Amino acid sequence: MFRRREKQSWARRLREFFWPSGGFRRSTRYLAHRIGRLPGTPTSIAVGFACGAAVAFTPFVGFHLAIALMLAWLVRGNPWAAGIGTLFANPWSVPVILYGIYHIGAWMLRDSSHHHLPRDVGSLYIMRHPLEVLLPMTLGSIPIVVAVWFISFFAARQLVTGYHLRRQERTGKRQKIRRRHKEE
Repeated sequence: MFRRREKQSWARRLREFFWPSGGFRRSTRYLAHRIGRLPGTPTSIAVGFACGAAVAFTPFVGFHLAIALMLAWLVRGNPWAAGIGTLFANPWSVPVILYGIYHIGAWMLRDSSHHHLPRDVGSLYIMRHPLEVLLPMTLGSIPIVVAVWFISFFAARQLVTGYHLRRQERTGKRQKIRRRHKEE
């Protein structure tokens, strides 16, 4: 029923995955609607979304969804919103996030005698010494995670509260119209 008339080639599907023909604005608007329509209070939805967005700024790529769901469950946030929040870590943003948190962590550890970082870190060095790179990344992600959590919490709560109010107004107007039609 919902299939395409003509099957897309694998190259077209790959291109659509990385650069949607509908545009990023449309997909962002769609996500905003999905977040607004999630079940729960605006606060629980915002807490879940903030957990997912914050976890997306950690170096644990591949475990973001599991960590976000567990964290949302612990703080009684909406797990669906947490899953949506992890979308901040996408193929375009992950390299920037990892680069940024590594350098913040390296800056935080620069005076530490326990950790000596090389000037240039390449993929070969990361493969040979994963813990030496993971320590500054984890440490550097902490201030970013806290800031992202608070920013995304307040933004998501504002978005969901506004969405719920607009929805109530629309349903209130519809109910008034239905009452008038029944009276006539």
